[in-house]
Amino acid sequence: MKLNLLLKPEIQEYIIKNTGLAISHIAFQKNPFPEIDFKILLNQIEARTKCKEKLSTWYNKKNIIYPIKISVEQTSSEITAQYKSELISGDSVIDLSGGFGVDAYYFSKKVKQVVHCEINQELSEIVYHNFKQLNILNCTCIHGDSTEILTNLYQTFNTIYIDPSRRSDIKGKVFMLKECLPNVVELQDFYYKFSENILIKTAPILDITAGLLELKNVKTIHIVAVDNEVKELLWEINKDYINEITIKTINFNKQTKEVFDFKLSSNSNSNYSLSKKFLYEPNSAIMKSGGFYEIGQRFSLDKLHQHSHLYTSDEIITFPGRIFEIEKVIDYTKIEMKTNLENKKANITTRNFPETVENIRKKWKINDGGNKYCFFTTDINNNKIVLICTKINS
Repeated sequence: MKLNLLLKPEIQEYIIKNTGLAISHIAFQKNPFPEIDFKILLNQIEARTKCKEKLSTWYNKKNIIYPIKISVEQTSSEITAQYKSELISGDSVIDLSGGFGVDAYYFSKKVKQVVHCEINQELSEIVYHNFKQLNILNCTCIHGDSTEILTNLYQTFNTIYIDPSRRSDIKGKVFMLKECLPNVVELQDFYYKFSENILIKTAPILDITAGLLELKNVKTIHIVAVDNEVKELLWEINKDYINEITIKTINFNKQTKEVFDFKLSSNSNSNYSLSKKFLYEPNSAIMKSGGFYEIGQRFSLDKLHQHSHLYTSDEIITFPGRIFEIEKVIDYTKIEMKTNLENKKANITTRNFPETVENIRKKWKINDGGNKYCFFTTDINNNKIVLICTKINS
């Protein structure tokens, strides 16, 4: 990519002018700048469009260069990158899988020295250029293999941060940590030569139990969600840590953030009951954590069924998730469904129920939307029921 050409004022103006427009439409137009490949221009427009909400700091700065769009799609959002920066301390951090540099940018706000490693030379050059535009002066960008960079620098850091690649040239998308690149499972002891603290980012699909079988000295696992969608798992590891593991869940909403944490070795138990006046559905981060006993005990709620993961109470409480008022409980029978929901409009959720949302909609001709929320689930007596509710919070 010819960075200098992209920085021409007339080309930057063209990119900004066309941001947000359909690439399929722009692609049929004539390239107004023959000196540069039109595909490169189209990528700049598409990548910048993707940054509007996710990376507003980059979007709102002049003369930013964007990598291929997949690098933008895979990078941390600013809200999750800022959260990660709160987990590190000391004077130095090395990011072994730097990518577009969003995490390194936020690390630079917290520590004196940041090293950004990136195996793709063009991406490394783009990050170096962008950091100058963003006035980041305490971050060194190094192109190359992260293991070789660590060895050659022969320097200790307060924290090593790494987001292993989950794509393999041979296997395609992979899910086990040992199959990612670099192989942090195999390299963990090697990393301890350069830092006692390691922070690993993994995809939300990674099974927590499987991760704990692969990694040693895990201190805290952070499950980070944005608008009730789990975005990443963060594994805090310390060389000498051998005590209880903490699970910390956080869900960033538009106006608030919901935090809930517990010890993995917790011996909490659930109380069970039939549905009461209010229904509670934990946010996605808590659902991912598996802390179903802990959440009920912490908030003094009864569970509807061991496998339903829905909670109930007579008095309304503040809760990290969605809250509903139960208007009616019906048995899942032909008569009840025809009377109450057939040909109606409702939002449907299934929990511990033998049918899918799609099948239920088709079978009973229920349209999506409206103000009613229906939970198809199983109660403590193993009866299939439907909770017809109205939502109290967002």
